Amino acid sequence: MTATAESLRQAPREATARLMGVEEEYLVVDPVTRAVAPRAAAVVGRAAASLGERVCTEITQFQVEAKTIPCASRAELDAELRRMREVVAAAAREEGLAVVASGTPVIGDVVPPPITEHPRYGVGIENYRALHDEQAICAGHVHIHVPDREQAVLVCNHVRPWLPVLLALMANSPFWSGRDTGYAGWRILAWSKWPVAGPPPYFGSLEHFERTVAALTASGALVDPGTLFWDVRPSARLPTVEVRVGDVPASTRESVFLALVVRALVTVSLRKVEDGDPGPEPPAELLRVAYWRAARDGLGGFGADPFTGAPRPVAELVEELLDHVGPALAAAGDLEAADTGWRLLREGGSGADRQRAAHARRGALTDVVDDLAARFTSCD
Repeated sequence: MTATAESLRQAPREATARLMGVEEEYLVVDPVTRAVAPRAAAVVGRAAASLGERVCTEITQFQVEAKTIPCASRAELDAELRRMREVVAAAAREEGLAVVASGTPVIGDVVPPPITEHPRYGVGIENYRALHDEQAICAGHVHIHVPDREQAVLVCNHVRPWLPVLLALMANSPFWSGRDTGYAGWRILAWSKWPVAGPPPYFGSLEHFERTVAALTASGALVDPGTLFWDVRPSARLPTVEVRVGDVPASTRESVFLALVVRALVTVSLRKVEDGDPGPEPPAELLRVAYWRAARDGLGGFGADPFTGAPRPVAELVEELLDHVGPALAAAGDLEAADTGWRLLREGGSGADRQRAAHARRGALTDVVDDLAARFTSCD
């Protein structure tokens, strides 16, 4: 969300309460070798002719980042995402390249990755050093408009226990640089090494949040507010709650489904906050275990209950999430679309499942990249 950020700030509360926007990170690949290619800047340069500031480079030269405008409806978001991906894919083709939506590179020499030249990244490398070695990873971020910052902090408490479910639902990173990791979502494990990443702490108030951020800044763990990398957070630059736990979805359909579920989850959470409920507080050690199980097993395996640690089928946890947010989905007119999205994922498998299925056909990782490239702008 960038070009219309000011409209979000100025619009009446009732008109923007359900606005949503999506940020996605993609990998640039060579269509012959299928390895990641350090030519993102050229792709961004061409795509910017249509998307303007809504497309940009990322920390490594393998990555492109693109953003939708804030959208009020499912149809609007779907159209925005499709156009955005089509523009980026066309820009890549004009450079003799392709783009894929995968949480991690399937093929290529990526450690350490070539870093994009930018003063901010230079400061980051000085501060974080070899943590950047595994930064060729791509996530999908969903922003939901929550204009009251105190409420936004408390909404994050309510979203926090559901983060492992969202992680499993969107797992799309089983391969890492030519190797099957044995995990459905390897990206989150590479990401978890950072000092301020993963699920956020439980915050009792905005003052508690700001005091913690000030202490983290003083410690040197943050370069700037943008390096507060928690998987749900009040955005540092927009009046939104940003949920950033999932791998980038392979297809537009999955990206829209994720956004609808996240919007409904934030809506339900905001109502609870308005009723005086500050949110549940699962033990940090069990939430960490739930993350690990979600990353390992993905959609088809077992997760861990973040309150008890008990193993539970991930599909059961997803059903529980959809029941929890069902009233908000229905109120937004999104219940049927969400039900369809979940059915298609349940029947067809997650992004990780499909990557492995593509590989299993001939034992060729090039087939995985080809499948991802085909899905990038498809309706599937």
